Amino acid sequence: MKSFLHEIIEKLISEGIDFQNSVFILPNKRAGLFLKQALSKQLKQTLFSPEIISSQEFVTNLSELKELNNIDVLFKFYETYCEITSSEQTESFDQFSSWAQILINDFIELDRYLIDPNKIFDYLSAIKEIDHWSVEPNKTEHVKNYLQFWNHLKTYYTHFNHKLTSEGVGHQGLQYREAVNNIENYIENNNKQHFFIGFNALNKAEEIIIQELLSQNLAKVFWDIDIHFLDNNHHDAGFFVRKYKEKWPYFRTHLFEIVSNNFRNNKNIQVIGAIKTVGQVKQIGALLKDLYTNNATNLENTAVVLGDEQQLLPLLNSLPTEIEHINITMGLPLKSVPLSSFFELLFNLHKSNNEKYYYKDVIAILNHSSLKPIYSKIQAVEIENFIQYISKNNLSYFDYDVISKHIATAAKIIDALFCSWENNPVLALKNCRNMVLEIQTVLNKNSSAHLVELSFLYKFYTIFNKLIGLQEQFSFINSIQILFGLYKELLNIESVDFKGEPLKGLQIMGVLESRLLDFETVIISGVNEGVLPAGKQHNSFIPFDVKLENLLPTFKEKDAIYTYHFYRLLQRAKNIYIIYNTDPDVLSGGEPSRFIKQLEIDGIHHLTHSLSIPNAQIKAVELKSVSKTATLLDDLKDLAIKGFSPSSLSSYVRNPIDFYYSKVLNINEYDEVEETIAANTLGNVLHKTLEEMYKPYVGEILEEKHIKTMFKSIDGIVAKHFKTYFYDGNFTSGKNLISFEVAKRYIYNFLQRELEQIKAGRIIVIKELEKPIQVTLDIPELGFPIHLKGVIDRIDTVDNDWRIIDYKSGKVNQSEVEIVNWEDLTSDYKKYSKSFQLLTYAYMLHQTNVIQLPVNAGIISFKNLQDNFVLNFSKKNKAGNGAVKDPKITTETLDAYFEVLKNLILEIFNPEIDFTEKIIE
Repeated sequence: MKSFLHEIIEKLISEGIDFQNSVFILPNKRAGLFLKQALSKQLKQTLFSPEIISSQEFVTNLSELKELNNIDVLFKFYETYCEITSSEQTESFDQFSSWAQILINDFIELDRYLIDPNKIFDYLSAIKEIDHWSVEPNKTEHVKNYLQFWNHLKTYYTHFNHKLTSEGVGHQGLQYREAVNNIENYIENNNKQHFFIGFNALNKAEEIIIQELLSQNLAKVFWDIDIHFLDNNHHDAGFFVRKYKEKWPYFRTHLFEIVSNNFRNNKNIQVIGAIKTVGQVKQIGALLKDLYTNNATNLENTAVVLGDEQQLLPLLNSLPTEIEHINITMGLPLKSVPLSSFFELLFNLHKSNNEKYYYKDVIAILNHSSLKPIYSKIQAVEIENFIQYISKNNLSYFDYDVISKHIATAAKIIDALFCSWENNPVLALKNCRNMVLEIQTVLNKNSSAHLVELSFLYKFYTIFNKLIGLQEQFSFINSIQILFGLYKELLNIESVDFKGEPLKGLQIMGVLESRLLDFETVIISGVNEGVLPAGKQHNSFIPFDVKLENLLPTFKEKDAIYTYHFYRLLQRAKNIYIIYNTDPDVLSGGEPSRFIKQLEIDGIHHLTHSLSIPNAQIKAVELKSVSKTATLLDDLKDLAIKGFSPSSLSSYVRNPIDFYYSKVLNINEYDEVEETIAANTLGNVLHKTLEEMYKPYVGEILEEKHIKTMFKSIDGIVAKHFKTYFYDGNFTSGKNLISFEVAKRYIYNFLQRELEQIKAGRIIVIKELEKPIQVTLDIPELGFPIHLKGVIDRIDTVDNDWRIIDYKSGKVNQSEVEIVNWEDLTSDYKKYSKSFQLLTYAYMLHQTNVIQLPVNAGIISFKNLQDNFVLNFSKKNKAGNGAVKDPKITTETLDAYFEVLKNLILEIFNPEIDFTEKIIE
């Protein structure tokens, strides 16, 4: 394969040009290295290298203005804005920056395309005036300010450009405008031959500059275009070059160079669908391994082109270990580096300057991967203990003192992280830089293993130094919020550059870095709509129709740029692998790119389609099972002596493996901080509130006056128990306030129903509240004692009939406390666990002679008090609507229940029956 650059050098050598008196202008610096390589391989004599520069360097020299980076341009614009805006209307820098960057981009566009600013801005002002036309004679203050902004755009532009030129600096657009103004003077003082190589989409300024040099016979232009795209008036890959060929006067009398005919050559094109970013980079890794192993192609003539720059880090982790030489020409965006998220967390913690920190923010910082290497073992233990302390004490918010007290051995780190920044940018930058140095000190101890991390750290160190310089120079950087905005701006424009041998090994690059470069094997990833091409984006104050009218680029032109670069990669390549994301995702490309469909419709090449399916082995679900060893049976005996509760027995019915973990091994779920009041907390509050209210009247006949007294104490008692169970949690606002009000309403509704019962003439006597109870079961088959234990919410008599009550804060239906078959008690946890609990309580109370049979047992569900105050347990003689219910628990009822209970306990202790996991639907 003969590359485009080699074709050019061959042609120029054959024409006998004076290389030492020539200037080669290329779209980017990267291509200059490959041009020098082509020169060295084809020139036979020794000579001084010609001047090889990028188009931006050429324009900078021509304009005689020093180029400013985006941040410096933003600051210069803010200075201009403050100078011409009254102090009463001047926005703070963070407000200003939210719209200024868009406006600056518009200024750059206008200058690059040499548009008369007066025409554009006067037109925009008139449009906005019409948009806000009103029958009201007087405009509102809001409308006045809005229109004033549009009227000031021309003033902003004029003053801004004047300020920059007077200081000898400029943004890219201003450089182009000044370059056009200086081109005549440049031609008069320069006799070198200029070669413009491989350009495609030129702005108006570039067109004029090149045409002026062409007209004076000081330049030649070599287009990297294929005849297939040039002759097809509907193909966007030739959109720009066709226009230049047709409209530039120079090409009416001169040859159009160089037009190749490589696209129709035989090509192996494979289109591969893969899942998400991971699937794509894994597929690239597999392709590279095959290419390397089979020696099917030379990896030095292979390029991986990433349509999405976010794929770079995952790709580096997916490359085959056999590949020794890799050259990465694209920079890794600094915002993709893990360390960027750490500092973003830190800024978010401090920007509001609160005295107390939100627990999730603190934990996210302490657990961040960037900090893990710097913790000693003791510090790591302290941090883990502190996180458990937060959960145990339900701390949603706490101050610096709480953190420093519990993590005493890492005082220096904790000070830098959590000591208040006092809304002071100087202090903030000092702490951030100290954190960089602290991490660097630890990583330097084993620098060979942390080369990549150290390069990231160095980049962040330079960023914070840059911010320190800006803060010292500009007084308006006076808050953490403004500083944070600048930090994010710098992250967006900075990248980490990788060092490597540029002409050796596998090439990994972005789409724009591939300009002028040709490879035999090309792997292109991210070929999805919204990625390649990027899709319709309009970050501009200039409306679409105004852009069309003034020949400014729109998404149509940007699509054509992507189309050209995509097809240019394919022109000379022999093996092409096009990889796209098969998983629809609106944010990062939802469907295969139109380029794939266009290749199919062209019909020139056969495309092989395939899907990359992860090599994942699907294993049958293996239910966990634990056999009952002699040691385990001894543990069960100890548990039996301590006592089984109805809930523990129900947990066995629900899932034996959960019973094993929680009751035998005593492994409980991790406690989390309750930001919003959990159901169990609400249940505890309701239980304790009713216990405290009713306790003074135990043993007495309830009267109306008792209930009315309770009504008055609802607020205070509920609040008291919320403070007890919700620890330091706040329940004065938001969802927690709603839960607090719900709890009060539940208690009010409960008392109201109780009062209705009393008014109806029912004689209610409270016998016991929150009564703990324990009994011993007689099971001869086991030969050791089995204890049952529990706490019964309420025992009372109604008209001299005994009743057992259990409170539930959730919703319970009547069907959940009715049974037909006794064996159902231990087979259907979801439906019969509440019946099992009531029967267990009745059995224990009867065994201890606390109650007399027959007795009623029921549930009071706070969520459906309006249906039935008490949902009574009942035994039905058959299923269906014709069933006869028996609500009384008698001796026969408890005898039948005991048989079920006995069988359940025998099963638990049966060494032949393992603790086997159940699949819970």
